[in-house]
Amino acid sequence: MHRLRTTVARLRPAVAAHTAQSISQPRPLVVKGGLRTFQPLRCLSASVASEPFLNATSSNYVEEMYYAWLENPKNVHKVQLVFKLKFASGVQIVSSTTQHIISVSDLNLHLECVRSSVFEEFLQRKWSSEKRFGLEGCESLIPALKTIIDKSSQSGVESVIMGMPHRGRLNVLANVIRKELEQIFCQFDSKLEAADEGSGDVKYHLGMYHKRMNRVSDKYITLSLMANPSHLEAVDPVVQGKTKAEQFYCGDIEGKRVMSILLHGDAAFAGQGIVYETFHLSDLPSYTTHGTIHVVVNNQIGFTTDPRMARSSPYPTDVARVVNAPIFHVNADDPEAVMYVCNVAAEWRNTFHKDVVVDLVCYRRNGHNEMDEPMFTQPLMYKQIKKQKGVLQKFVEKLTAEGVVTTQKYEEEVARYDKICEEAYTRSKDEKILHIKHWLDSPWPGFFTLEGQPKNMSCPSTGITEEELKHIGNIAASVPVEDFTIHGGLSRILKGRGNMVSQRVCDWALGEYMAFGSLLKEGIHVRLSGQDVERGTFSHRHHVLHDQNVDKRICIPMNYISPDQAPYTVCNSSLSEYGVLGFELGFAMASPNALVLWEAQFGDFHNTAQCIIDQFISSGQAKWVRQNGIVLLLPHGMEGMGPEHSSARPERFLQMCNDDPEVLPKLSDDFAMRQLHDCNWIVVNCSTPANYFHVLRRQILQPFRKPLIIFTPKSLLRHPEAKSSFDDMLPGTHFKRVIPDDGPAAASPEKVKRVIFCSGKVYYELTRERKNRGLDSEVAVIRIEQLSPFPFDLVRNETDRYPNADLLWCQEEHKNQGYYDYVKPRIRTTINRTRPVGYAGREPAAAPATGNKQTHLMELQRFLDTAFDV
Repeated sequence: MHRLRTTVARLRPAVAAHTAQSISQPRPLVVKGGLRTFQPLRCLSASVASEPFLNATSSNYVEEMYYAWLENPKNVHKVQLVFKLKFASGVQIVSSTTQHIISVSDLNLHLECVRSSVFEEFLQRKWSSEKRFGLEGCESLIPALKTIIDKSSQSGVESVIMGMPHRGRLNVLANVIRKELEQIFCQFDSKLEAADEGSGDVKYHLGMYHKRMNRVSDKYITLSLMANPSHLEAVDPVVQGKTKAEQFYCGDIEGKRVMSILLHGDAAFAGQGIVYETFHLSDLPSYTTHGTIHVVVNNQIGFTTDPRMARSSPYPTDVARVVNAPIFHVNADDPEAVMYVCNVAAEWRNTFHKDVVVDLVCYRRNGHNEMDEPMFTQPLMYKQIKKQKGVLQKFVEKLTAEGVVTTQKYEEEVARYDKICEEAYTRSKDEKILHIKHWLDSPWPGFFTLEGQPKNMSCPSTGITEEELKHIGNIAASVPVEDFTIHGGLSRILKGRGNMVSQRVCDWALGEYMAFGSLLKEGIHVRLSGQDVERGTFSHRHHVLHDQNVDKRICIPMNYISPDQAPYTVCNSSLSEYGVLGFELGFAMASPNALVLWEAQFGDFHNTAQCIIDQFISSGQAKWVRQNGIVLLLPHGMEGMGPEHSSARPERFLQMCNDDPEVLPKLSDDFAMRQLHDCNWIVVNCSTPANYFHVLRRQILQPFRKPLIIFTPKSLLRHPEAKSSFDDMLPGTHFKRVIPDDGPAAASPEKVKRVIFCSGKVYYELTRERKNRGLDSEVAVIRIEQLSPFPFDLVRNETDRYPNADLLWCQEEHKNQGYYDYVKPRIRTTINRTRPVGYAGREPAAAPATGNKQTHLMELQRFLDTAFDV
């Protein structure tokens, strides 16, 4: 209630100044047949119970009360109470009136509708048979966005990050972001040769980054429109993550310098669950962007689907009520009302730093795209639309009637902008090559060469000194805050860490601590996000300590490593995968000098974020020439826990890798780094804490950025053999793509009868079984730690070492899952198909794992028998 009262008080001067001149005179209302004048307003002092406003049935009554209050606040003594009640009950404000602005603003607005409308007309004239997803029917979106940006710039905003669907995207790029018109027009040329590696993307999915002078505020402002796929609303959390990152890096703790604007379609805003997930991040401490302005292009139709079939709520914007966001519905054919509402929305966001929604109630003049026939499914609607005058025509008629602009001036302005388009069209014909890098939405100045290439193709050692290992280990084993009482069980865990440090070994949790701590000490920000990551799903991490006697008092020892270290952010997320993974992906876009990790509570939970994985992470660089170093931590392992929580579905990630299984790459001195540079992502399954430590550090030290998929362990977190010596983490050490057998088999390779290749936890089950059978000298077990890019060179070294042995791939997953279908053809290519590659593992199955413990153990013993049947 207090917030609402403050809102009204703060916005009152702007509103009053804006309308006082027109309010002092009788208000004209355009009706059929001419002008009508309102009578002097009556004093509205009826009892609250008798006021129909409380029933939300009369927007006219609300409007009349509002005008009465503007004329004399004493006329409406209950207006503040009414406004409070309306906001508290979530009822939405409907803007149905035209606010009268001074002539200069009208003229500026006129120039913006002109550009918006003429741009679409120009595209239709030149490329009538091309899909462009034009803005016809909602041309007022362009002045709406410019109003929001102008107002926000005046309030101190320096950077605006935007996300939007395909409709109107080219118009926004041209007239809001100010992308060069010739660069847009050349996208329509089917003869242009692609210059950049990768697939590229269609023109209405591309993004843009541009810094320009805002002529209203006379300040520079950076505008970034994020590239996105056709999957509507998927870009929402990505935009929020990038916004949060920019706020973080510039110290903008209140969101006064960096903000986000999200555009939506009516059907997607109501229908896509990711909208709800994104709203629920809006006020969480580690995810808030301090207010987003949402603009809904409400076509009142979704492709061919009527609203009555598309949603159960009255308005498409009702989802925003879950965070009590103000929602302004405004007639998009009334540009002055649109500007007014957008000004209020911008003031709301910049004053209270909360979300606000502008619903542009409009129509779609064409079908879903310019080639689509809407009369098939909405014949009556489109008969009316065909009769509808365009917003530009209606607005020009209004302005000429009021004497603000002449017909000649209007025609001159149309001709002037049309000439600009024609000249740009002529220049676009000079373009011979299509450069997707010109459409980059998140540049990293100074990280690459001027040509966009890595500055070198080498990676230094990822090891650190003994002193650093001991120092970070001791921090991990301590409580660096006085008078802080921790849980007794946690005391034992910290004592165990201290013992490991004194013995110069580390387990999985301590290896992770070493990686994070060393990067922080080197000035690299580390952000770990996901469900229950602060403690860890399996109670192994404990990066946030809780005082047992003082509520909400916490300690994060990782932030006590060094006085000049980078900050460490570890945050439990909402119970969302799609939204949170998208958010962290966006966060990782802002800077290459940060290690951003998302951990799934269990590996199979990533499938509810599959859209982000498929559309952004695996293919983002190929489509948009945009590198990203996000890390996915996916707990994986068959441990008798049933079909869920067992498999992280490694087969899905490996299927999307872009290397050719039938081509042996040319080997060179920089082969390993060249492979990493050319791949679309890196997939690893580490079996030792040291290798996990190295792959995390390599993610930052390598001269480019690639997504990293890590299948992390569960039982190995506490396995007595799954520990690493400090010797494996010292200067000069590196990540091991392949870990050879270092036992008796390696000493006499000519006597080895079988070489078993494997990855991950199953290694420990294989070596235990091998020892029990006394086959240490006859069977070599080799771990492939980096599955993709496939280590052809190191695998060939191992197959050459054991010339008399047969080859077998062993996995604990089912045959149609896991790694087998990926590694078998690549091993065969490595050995030039001179030897067969056998299989030991579970049989094909529909589910990832059995739910019966006895069956699980029986399956395990069966494939171990197969593996050691020599």
